[in-house]
Amino acid sequence: MASSNSLSKRSISDPKTGAEFILWDLSDLFTSEKALLDALESCISEATRFSSSFRGKVDLIQNAQFAVVMSELGSVQDTIGRAYTYAYLNWSTDTSDPKRGALLQKVKEAYTEVSTKLLFFDLEWTLLDEEKVESILQLPEMKPFSHYLEVLALGKQHLLSEPEERVMVEKHNTGRSAWNRFFDETLGDLMFDVSGEKLTQQQILARLHDGDRAIRKEAADAFTHGLKGAVRPLTFVFNTILADKALDDRLRKYPSWISSRNQSNEVADADVEALISAVQEGYKHVSRFYSIKKQLLKLDEMFEYDRYAPIGEADRQISWEEAKEMVLAAYYQFHPQMGEIAQKFFDENWIDAALAPAKRGGAFSHGAVPSAHPYIMVNYTGKIRDVQTLAHELGHGIHQYLSRKQGIFHADTPLTTAETASVFGEMLVFQRLMKAETNDENRLAMLMGKIDDTIATVFRQVSMNRFEEQIHTMRREKGELSAEEFSEAWVQTQTPMFGGSVTLTENYRWWWSYIPHFLHTPGYVYAYAFGELLVLALYAKYEAMGDAFAESYLELLSAGGSDWPHVLVGKLGVDLKDPKFWAGGVAAIGQLVDEAEALSQKIALK
Repeated sequence: MASSNSLSKRSISDPKTGAEFILWDLSDLFTSEKALLDALESCISEATRFSSSFRGKVDLIQNAQFAVVMSELGSVQDTIGRAYTYAYLNWSTDTSDPKRGALLQKVKEAYTEVSTKLLFFDLEWTLLDEEKVESILQLPEMKPFSHYLEVLALGKQHLLSEPEERVMVEKHNTGRSAWNRFFDETLGDLMFDVSGEKLTQQQILARLHDGDRAIRKEAADAFTHGLKGAVRPLTFVFNTILADKALDDRLRKYPSWISSRNQSNEVADADVEALISAVQEGYKHVSRFYSIKKQLLKLDEMFEYDRYAPIGEADRQISWEEAKEMVLAAYYQFHPQMGEIAQKFFDENWIDAALAPAKRGGAFSHGAVPSAHPYIMVNYTGKIRDVQTLAHELGHGIHQYLSRKQGIFHADTPLTTAETASVFGEMLVFQRLMKAETNDENRLAMLMGKIDDTIATVFRQVSMNRFEEQIHTMRREKGELSAEEFSEAWVQTQTPMFGGSVTLTENYRWWWSYIPHFLHTPGYVYAYAFGELLVLALYAKYEAMGDAFAESYLELLSAGGSDWPHVLVGKLGVDLKDPKFWAGGVAAIGQLVDEAEALSQKIALK
């Protein structure tokens, strides 16, 4: 199955980093395609039996039996989730393979069939009277299910009737899901021509981090040329998914385009608005940082393709083995258990890091299901930022591994707190490297790189949230948008962040078109800023408390999504409901810029 790919087809790493040999082994999920198909058949049969037993009868289930019924429901969901995990991961490493695409579609259709058979349960649960709901949730044996059911009941005003919900589920595979797959495969097939050399998206984006300005500019030109060549289908996909979401929001009576995402993240609209406002007010730190970077790079004018130019030693190539050692050392230092879990990902082939034609871009950690274990995908090019990406995804992976004990209903967390674990992992690696470095030039290089990442995680994500706000609003008010209208909205929402410190060329107008989060998970991007600012607070707690904090932090990760985010994080002394909290995090980023400025001045005086 996935592990049968020939290495010659999968690997295109150049220069060699050692990552070309890092391929995941999906046999822990299924050992053969027949085993997968058998599991699908069994799962559909179990879903049919569950529906026959309880459809129209949820209000008749005795309180003492509710936990047993929930366990049965969870077992079905675990099995179908395992099948989907395999099919999706198998497809992700070669999106151009028709057989992989066909298997993914088959599993998606089975997933839909199972979902339609089970959706009655959620709907009937929301119709129970509040007294019965409360009495059920108070039972000790309901702890593995209570928060899930609590959240479900609170969102009942956005649910439709069962026939309507069935239509929504049935149409998904030929609607938004199909367009997302088309988007991924379109970008996966794109190759970008640089002086006759064909590069994948990940390879060409890596060149934007090159120390040679001519290479960065050439990469930016080629990347733009490739995107513009595909802009017609990409624009159509954007328009279609925006319209699809508008329809969903109207039918479910959500007050704004972002409300459904906030509900899923278990955070109030007002709290998200407070976060966004605080970050926008901190745009001045972005302008100040790029002014410092422009001086360090000795540029008269900084263009968008200069933003990620490395400073000094940060430009060196890092082998996969070296990256592995850096990340594991930081995790082991924080807590032995975290190091041991991270080690499993390397030792047991839970990571796919090789560059390959048609492999999905970016990076992710897939939590799979509690009966399995997470898998991590990265596209490793040997840059220092790839080390941070590896640390980031391992943070997710450790979180997902620890939270499995919460079971199928509570293992997953809202996106906001999910990003906390990943960003904290990055911080551990960065701080360990900084403390070990004594050379001021190297420290400055590392610090500038960290601030680069922080700006991308906080300020850029919020500026992209502003782009989403604008295009969702325009699509609903004006109808279908042209590529030029998307481009204009992109420039209008990106420009304020830079405050005149970076010149945005004509190329940059088209770079909205390759970002998958806008389509796969509308409204997602602010979660990165949420996680980064929360991590700044948590890391300050760690520095103050030491090992005692590490134990509490592992408890937080192990809790998964078993309670409201503000309740779980509140146990560590952080108040997410206080608007001043976000402003404090933004101010901490300003202090990093102060540190970089002072260090650069110190070096200049030598």
